[in-house]
Amino acid sequence: MHEDFERCVRAVQGKDARFDGWFYTAVLTTKIYCRPSCPVVPPKPKNMSFYPSAAAAQQAGFRACKRCRPDASPGSPLWNERADLVARAMRLIADGVVDAHGITGLAARLGYSVRQVQRQVYAELGAGPLALARAQRAQTARTLIETTTLPMTELALAAGFGSIRSFNDTVREVFALTPTELRGRAKGTPPAGAILLRLPYRKPLCPDNLFGHLVATGVPGVEEWLDGAYRRTLRLPHGHGVVALRPEDGHIACRLSLTDLRDLPAATSRCRRLLDLDADPTAVDDQLATDPLLAPLVAAAPGRRVPRTVDGAEFAVRAVLGQQVSTAAARTHAARLVIAHGEPIDDPEGGLTHVFPSAEALASLDPETLAMPRSRRRTLLALVSALTDGLDLGAGSDWASTRAALTALPGFGPWTVESIAMRALGDPDAFLPTDLGIKYAAETLGLGGQAAVVARSEAWRPWRAYATQHLWATGDHAINRMPAA
Repeated sequence: MHEDFERCVRAVQGKDARFDGWFYTAVLTTKIYCRPSCPVVPPKPKNMSFYPSAAAAQQAGFRACKRCRPDASPGSPLWNERADLVARAMRLIADGVVDAHGITGLAARLGYSVRQVQRQVYAELGAGPLALARAQRAQTARTLIETTTLPMTELALAAGFGSIRSFNDTVREVFALTPTELRGRAKGTPPAGAILLRLPYRKPLCPDNLFGHLVATGVPGVEEWLDGAYRRTLRLPHGHGVVALRPEDGHIACRLSLTDLRDLPAATSRCRRLLDLDADPTAVDDQLATDPLLAPLVAAAPGRRVPRTVDGAEFAVRAVLGQQVSTAAARTHAARLVIAHGEPIDDPEGGLTHVFPSAEALASLDPETLAMPRSRRRTLLALVSALTDGLDLGAGSDWASTRAALTALPGFGPWTVESIAMRALGDPDAFLPTDLGIKYAAETLGLGGQAAVVARSEAWRPWRAYATQHLWATGDHAINRMPAA
């Protein structure tokens, strides 16, 4: 996108917010970079230069605009639409892998050499993994400066900087302000013990299926709907957290409570993935609306997202527990598992009680304590064993090889594998033709039998996971509606 100069100029002159995160505009005369929708008067085209990432613009010597805050743009939808090396690397960088394990750890997770990862990421993003991680640290620092009262020394370490000097230098270089000046510009007094964020998204957004699905399938003690917000516990690299997410116009209001502030980037990234906030709804809706049977559904609810997960392993366990049972029964099974093996927490602001158990905690599970058929017990134990042996269901997993690994496990049929591909792996083309909701929709809309539905779905690629959300909405289920506040 950033290499199409004329198209980028038109987007900037039209202040088109749909392109925020797709590319960044650098102004040669002021040495400032902006998002396409920046509210200031657009510069002359001869003074514009375009970059594929904020890190590339920063590396070229440009500072972030103080008006439009381009470093806080929605992420590029490319990283969630693709499963290649660069897309997987970007998802892992957003999840904090480089800060925690360095470029060597990133390459190991991806299964490539450090040189190969650096070369391919730089070729597409205009900056290497370290520069991208540095840009993310700068954004984390800005968030903590503006939303907490932490002393700068503690804040620098929490943001991932190795020293207060590198923290100060990076903040001044990226934002043209000192950390103290940034804090002075912040409005209001930050609340004690919580971080308030605005998670942006590209309009339109239909919150019904997002929050309706999460609440209808929520595990008691791990998830709840309280005062118009979806709340849940998070398992994070350095501890646990609690997040409250509330839909607002143009953003999701996010309130985070973390036991370790170093987990802020990972928590933010996982919340964005949970709600599919980096999607390009216009591209999805335009494609699906070409089908005359889907067109009325898209027109009735534009901007539907795919509800995903904050923890791939957790969702896989829950998918097995939900095999061939009702939503209520699946919640009951999961709640029992949480009480027996989950990590207890205190939640003074609500009714959350546990973090969902890790695969390691479930390794000691006694199958005889599970109130389910013996075959499903065997399936669950096989999944837990695979997870403890290194099966990766996280942000950087390879979709094709992970599908193959899941299919090889006993009791994993197409419905379970595709459910995990859709919700945990984030594949936008995952599809569940054997799902009862899809069968009901096919009958209601006159799509025909399963073979006919699969054949027709070829025209929905690569957005069949989004088509699934529209098809599910043809049924009168609470899972497709916003909960009452």
